Amino acid sequence: MNAEIISIGSEHLLGEILNTDAPYLCQRLTALGIEVEREITIGDDEKDIASSLEEALRRVKMVITIGGLGPTPDDITKKVIAKAAEEQLVLNEEILSEIEGKFKEERKSMPSDNIKQAFLPKDSHPLKNRIGIAPGFILETRNRIIVALPGPYNELVPMFEEKVIPYLEERFKVREVIKSLILRTTGLSESKVAEKLKDIMKKSKNPQISLLAHENIVDIRLTAKAGNEKIGEKLNEGMGKKITKRLGNYIFGTGKQALEEVIGYFLYMRKKTIAVAESCTGGLISHRLTNVSGSSDYFLGSVVAYSNRMKRDRLGVKKTTLEKYGAVSEKVAGEMAKGVKRVARSDFGLGITGIAGPTGATKDKPIGLVYIALAHKDKVEIREFKFRGERGVIKAKAANAALDMVRRHLLK
Repeated sequence: MNAEIISIGSEHLLGEILNTDAPYLCQRLTALGIEVEREITIGDDEKDIASSLEEALRRVKMVITIGGLGPTPDDITKKVIAKAAEEQLVLNEEILSEIEGKFKEERKSMPSDNIKQAFLPKDSHPLKNRIGIAPGFILETRNRIIVALPGPYNELVPMFEEKVIPYLEERFKVREVIKSLILRTTGLSESKVAEKLKDIMKKSKNPQISLLAHENIVDIRLTAKAGNEKIGEKLNEGMGKKITKRLGNYIFGTGKQALEEVIGYFLYMRKKTIAVAESCTGGLISHRLTNVSGSSDYFLGSVVAYSNRMKRDRLGVKKTTLEKYGAVSEKVAGEMAKGVKRVARSDFGLGITGIAGPTGATKDKPIGLVYIALAHKDKVEIREFKFRGERGVIKAKAANAALDMVRRHLLK
């Protein structure tokens, strides 16, 4: 079984709305063992929609359209599908009654334009919309399946989960499932991960192994095909152990886990606390730590000490240290870490200082130079980093490196 997804709406092409529907459908269809061969986005043009639909029907067994089911003149998806299937659009009394009922519940009069939404291809199977107004439908034609879904994400997802998936499972008695496992790495570039796993990736056919690089993170996706979910999971788990043995501590989590979640878990379980002193990252590390629910159990607070005066007055960085070594130095990072640990009375103190650019660099201290220090007990670990990129990228990379430094210490 293969499929193609057609997202319809000029607003997507204008960049006004982020298309979150298609990625969701790709994930769910893959999990069902249905291969998505193509996903395209087109505007509200009848000829474009018609030609894209015809091409898709020649290529794949199932076409899913997203959007264009509303009451306005540019909502023409149903019209195009009906024409391709040589079907008439007929009034579905049950759907019309449901639409009218929703307006009555809100004590609003129903505009006459909304009646248009109750017209569906004659032989289609209607999909009721329990969140919004626009119904979807499934139509089998020309030995193909067309699934028409509304555009809003909060309407599409429950309709697909509650109506379309049961239909597909019953219709095709899916015999093969596809299970995925994501291993998350940090501290290595995509090319370096590929180099370290070159032989494994070449030999492994099931599960297949692919890499996806994000900002500061490289995901290793394992995709296994099997007769049932348990077998698929075992295939992924076996390969996951092999990859973990090869990469070691570069792997920090699975699925959608973030570094700050992993760190939070370790700190909470060990009943340890942390405080942060930030300069070049401007509070970004603290922001990420507090993105985790329950972080108040281990994160005591932070000081964004951007100026030298703040570093001296709030963190106790010595004036002589600043004058002799400069604000961006190992010594200052170390004193920032010890200072915030002392002020917050935390188990760990994390200090960071650097040059994010595009100004402030010197011959000896280039843009991207960052020092990160971690104070614990009576010791201080300090590391030097040199990051490339624009200001925002350097800040993000520095924050990620600081969090990873904490994680690696907690693993010892």
